[in-house]
Amino acid sequence: MTLVIGAKIHSTSYISATEKINLWSRASESRYICAANVHMVMEAHDSSEYKKTINNADIVTPDGMPLVWMLRLKGHKEQQRVYGPTLMLHVLKMAERENIPVGFYGGDVDTSTMLVERMQAQYPRLHIAYAFSPPFHELSSDEDAEIVGRIRKTGIKILFVALGCPKQECWMAEHRDKIPVVMLGVGAAFDFHAGKKAQSPAWMQRLGLEWLFRLVHEPRRLWKRYLYHNTRFVFLALADLLGFLEEKT
Repeated sequence: MTLVIGAKIHSTSYISATEKINLWSRASESRYICAANVHMVMEAHDSSEYKKTINNADIVTPDGMPLVWMLRLKGHKEQQRVYGPTLMLHVLKMAERENIPVGFYGGDVDTSTMLVERMQAQYPRLHIAYAFSPPFHELSSDEDAEIVGRIRKTGIKILFVALGCPKQECWMAEHRDKIPVVMLGVGAAFDFHAGKKAQSPAWMQRLGLEWLFRLVHEPRRLWKRYLYHNTRFVFLALADLLGFLEEKT
């Protein structure tokens, strides 16, 4: 584990993370995994409560290339990116092989339907036992209890959660120990794998330019986020590397 601007990021890999998810799911353990990018780290920097949510996760993968570079500069020379949407596919393949039932929580109804169809076609023996598109409003305690009850009844062992940052990480933290499943926060993965949104080309991902690709496709929604977070991240990351940043968890 390495602190990057106060957020705990784990030096891991697709293989290592998937193996741990396999073991935890077989034991019906309640765990949650975050895929961290610049947006998440900056949200954690701005909110002590959210930072606690990230730092209490069982695994926090370096989802974005800037975090991979930070880990390399902090001693993990061989660190590679562990991208949420790709990790999702690794875990689905493992779940199909090991006959572990999975579920999807998040996205709108159309996205959820398309996701199930596509993943079932890609992994024919995969047991998808749950898929739910939650309402946009904040859930009442009764609504949440009903959802928890439904998830428990399905018998799923792995739940992919796509509510967007920071909502999905908070949801997983709140539901740890309420549902005996391994939860993975995968952000835009549902949209990508359902075919609703295009992923950036591999060369842009390698260069850490995925944010630019997404900005071009969704300028109105994302320009303020990237201008605000990315600019501050550069300065804070430099201060972190030079030892000027007090690392509080």
